[in-house]
Amino acid sequence: MNLTMTVLALLTGVITGGLFHSLGVPIPAPPKLPGITGIIGIYLGYKIVDTMGWTVNLLTKLGISG
Repeated sequence: MNLTMTVLALLTGVITGGLFHSLGVPIPAPPKLPGITGIIGIYLGYKIVDTMGWTVNLLTKLGISG
């Protein structure tokens, strides 16, 4: 993980959030902690499945792909 990119992403988010607030535009992210933790959970679930190497071919399971 690149720490510089992470810090720049956080800084960009802070600036964008401030701009949205100053313009009176609704924030395009969950404004409550449960929504934010849900996004973190989605990310963690993705990384866990990726690390474990689990895959499912949904098209094959549905019989759509030959």
